[in-house]
Parts: sequence; C-alpha cells; structure tokens
Amino acid sequence: MTSSVTSQDFDARTMLEQVQQWCAINTGSGHLEGLSRQADALADAFSQLPGEIELVEPAIVTAIASDGSEFEKPNGKHFVMRVRPRANRRIILTGHMDTVFPKEHPFQEQTWLDDETLNGPGVADMKGGIAVILHALMAFENSQSASSLGYDILINSDEETGSLASSALIAELARGKMAALTYEPAALPDGTLAHARGGTGNYSITLKGKSAHAGRNPEDGRNAIVAAADLILRLKAMERDDITVNPAKLEGGGPNNVVPDHAILRFNIRPKSTEAMETFDHDLSHLLIEIETQHQVSISRHGGVTRPPKPVDAHAQRLFDLVKQCGAELGQDIKWKSTGGVCDGNNIAACGVPVVDTMGVRGGAIHSSDEFLIVPSLAERAALSARVIERLANGALEGDPI
Repeated sequence: MTSSVTSQDFDARTMLEQVQQWCAINTGSGHLEGLSRQADALADAFSQLPGEIELVEPAIVTAIASDGSEFEKPNGKHFVMRVRPRANRRIILTGHMDTVFPKEHPFQEQTWLDDETLNGPGVADMKGGIAVILHALMAFENSQSASSLGYDILINSDEETGSLASSALIAELARGKMAALTYEPAALPDGTLAHARGGTGNYSITLKGKSAHAGRNPEDGRNAIVAAADLILRLKAMERDDITVNPAKLEGGGPNNVVPDHAILRFNIRPKSTEAMETFDHDLSHLLIEIETQHQVSISRHGGVTRPPKPVDAHAQRLFDLVKQCGAELGQDIKWKSTGGVCDGNNIAACGVPVVDTMGVRGGAIHSSDEFLIVPSLAERAALSARVIERLANGALEGDPI
C-alpha cells in the first residue's frame, strides 16, 4: 500500500512558525523554568492528536562536586503522549526539548543566513525535529491506516546531558514496540542517516590521600594528585581499536607546600561494542584497587556507561531499508553512515527495538552558535516520516509487502 502524501501536503509556514516560537524559549538542560514553558507549549501543540498527554517527573540524578561530595542535579519534566495504547501494532517516536545552550549563553537569537537557512539555538537539534514528529503524525491520523497503529511519543528534557533522568522512562516506553523513530537531525546536511553508533560512558573518580608538609615530612603524606596522574596514564593504556578513553578534567590539590590529599578525575569512554564496554568496566574495577594499594589512597567511583553501543542487526536494517524506499518514492536519496556520536537511539536499541534515530531535519553545526536549519527539510522530512509510519501501520516489518 503506497501513501500519496508528499511534502507539498504540509503547512510549511506553520511548521516554521512553531520552530521559531519554540526556539525563542531557552531550554538549556537544567533550566527548569524554560523547560516547563516548553513542555506547556508542546502540550498545546500536540493536543491536535488523539491521545493522553502526561508530564512525567524526572528520575533523580546525582553528580560529584569538586570537593568530592555528591549532589542532586535538577532536570525538567518529560513530555509523554500515548495514542491507541491497546493497538496490536505500536511504535515509539522520541525527541528532546533541551538544548546545550544555557540561559546565560550568548547564543539566544535566530538569524536568517539566506532564504532557506535559519540559524538559531535548537533549530536543528532538535526543535525542528519535534515539529516533524507532530506534523507527520497529524498527516498519518488523516490516513485510512491510522486505526491500525498505536504509538507513544516521548520528548525528554535531558538528552543533551545523557538522558540519565529519563533512561528508565525510555526503556519503559520502548518495551514491546515494533519499531522506533527518533528525531535527531540528519547526520549530514544532505539528509544522510546515522547507522550504527558507538556507546559512551562518563566517570568521576574521587581519590583521597593524606596531607603533609611538602618540606618537613612529605613521606607522611599520600599524594592524591600523583595517584590520579598514574591512573590517567593507565587509563590511556587501556585503549584499543574498539574503545577510546578521554581523561577530561583533573581537580584537586592546593598550596605548593602541602602534599595534596584530594583529587577528582573525570573521564569519558567511547566503546564500539558491548564486549569492549563490559571488559573496560571489569578492568577498571581491578585498576582502581591497584591504584589504591600502590599509592595508599582511597578511591570512590561515580558514573559509568550511559548509552551502550548501537549495532544494526538484520531487523533494524529492514527499518533502514523501509526509510530508504519511502524516501525514493518522494525523490529523496536516503543514505546512511556509522558514527561515533550517541543519542537516545542507543538506549532504545538496547531494548531490542529497531530504531532509526536521525529522522529529524536537515541542518548542521549543532552544539555551536553556527547551528542551522535547512527550512524546506521540515516538510520534506515530515512527508518521509508520514510514509514510513503508514507503512509500519500496514505491517512493513512483519513480512507484509513494503
């Protein structure tokens, strides 16, 4: 069954106006007032769809301060909408409302670079993608296939900081779904999709030694900075072809005449496989014991893998092939490439659900003040999604003709 929807069937002006209105709201991760305003705006916009809207409280997330103490990080509520939850065929569509630009960041305004290119915070990553979700689903609801498919929509408030306050919610909503579509911007401005992804993990290691006078009795001290330096070198030595380790920040120490008794090392890992992820975590535990013993310090660790690697198996590849075919019908040449970046697609794939996670707009320079949206891609990608969703409603991944 072939859908007749094309990009000309979408109200491109309304889509753009929504994106601009949403991008005028600062939604830096942790800016609770802005995230609350954005959630209310989304609830108003998505009320055009059938279903129930809920704003879900974030899970508790903690971090380690520079003095080694653990503190709670604030996060906004997550937007959830459920449509036909009892349908036999169900999918999940996900996006995020937060951006990397806090309210104090100078990049807050939108600027037209040319007639088709808009520069602004979140225009591509990913308030443009949220507009694509909404309008694709509005088009789908007008199709004859709508009653055959149920779907959940999740737009979380903390994707840019790793989705720690929403990871359990992602897993809950993804469970049992036949497919997932996530609306990160395309991997390249030409619309190329991200295919397989590596994983990521963030760690904070606190080392506690013993202070002493650096001239009178340094032998009585236990230097936490030296222990941390040794740890850094050994962590880098754990790199191999399927994992990288990036020591990012070392904090601690004090006056030059005092043996430092405190240090915090923060680092990131990028495993390319589940085996690499699990091996590193196991080896890290043994390494920390060695550092404790050799330097006579005490160590505590915080954090770990936040997004596991996302391989593309045969089932997931069928979803990519479906997106490519729908794109061809619309005159869009859909390609894909593997990437080292991560997103909520990693979390969804870990639940065993096939996912294409760059269904959002074409644009680029995300996470910088040069971020831009290619405006015609709003309607273009909405038409692509509407076709894919209708095909899923008609059993495209169940052996039925695509």
